Amino acid sequence: MTQPLTGKIALVAGATRGAGRQIAVQLGAAGATVYATGRSTRAGRSEMARPETIEETAELVSAAGGTGIAVHVDHLVPEQVRDLVARIDAEQGHLDVLVNDIWGGDPLVTWDKPVWEQPLDAGFRTLRLAVDTHIITSHFALPLLIRKPGGLVVEMGDGTKAYNDENYRLSVFYDLAKVSVNRLAFSQAHELKPHGCTAVALTPGWIRSEAMLEHFGVTEENWRDGAATDPNFLISETPAFVGRAVAALAADEERARWSGKSVDAGTLSKVYGFTDLDGSQPEGFRYITEVVDAGKPSDVTGYR
Repeated sequence: MTQPLTGKIALVAGATRGAGRQIAVQLGAAGATVYATGRSTRAGRSEMARPETIEETAELVSAAGGTGIAVHVDHLVPEQVRDLVARIDAEQGHLDVLVNDIWGGDPLVTWDKPVWEQPLDAGFRTLRLAVDTHIITSHFALPLLIRKPGGLVVEMGDGTKAYNDENYRLSVFYDLAKVSVNRLAFSQAHELKPHGCTAVALTPGWIRSEAMLEHFGVTEENWRDGAATDPNFLISETPAFVGRAVAALAADEERARWSGKSVDAGTLSKVYGFTDLDGSQPEGFRYITEVVDAGKPSDVTGYR
């Protein structure tokens, strides 16, 4: 197997599960050494209260062909992030890819309630988890990344800028969180340009995370059965799809063409030619816009 990222060092912040886990794995499959961080370890769970751990992620990275290194980090604690970056510097001397995928806000979000009915403590905690963590991580990691040209920052969110600009995203706090992540990529692209580095905002489509599979009562083997609950579930994609998108960006010598832009995994799959695990190329946000939001009958024909 070709491993275009051999010798590259990546930090995937928020790699315990979902998109973050598979971003780490797909970077590993391309040959990278990946520092996988998160709060859930075999010694204890985070407030997400889920079983996935960063140790499992690191093992999957190594099994895929890379080198996985698990580090317990709460990205809201500056000292922990500072120490993480100091460790990467001491062990590797450089950083090529930073993926800001920290989230952890699902248990806190109250959907479809106006701001005056939102619990403030949970709402502000959501913003801290979604925005402060990314800024803190970039603050400490980017001085290492800009040591040489070619570095890549990927800000992971939900929804492209084009989509989020036109659509209300479930609540004031969730909406603000996801709009902010896209803007962070734009701002960091401006600041990184003099150093020859790139920042991109990236979103998956409808991702079949561990929690999503559980919600629909299916496994990855029989996931299509979830269409009995919602026919639009057939447009969903594995977390590996967006993971392959990140690996493709990291391997692209002309990645700067994406700097400051907001893009989804489906669009990148058409440019780079990668597929989901089943060989398809689901265009989740095009489907959501043209079928779901347009009120058309569910039909994924031509969208994957």
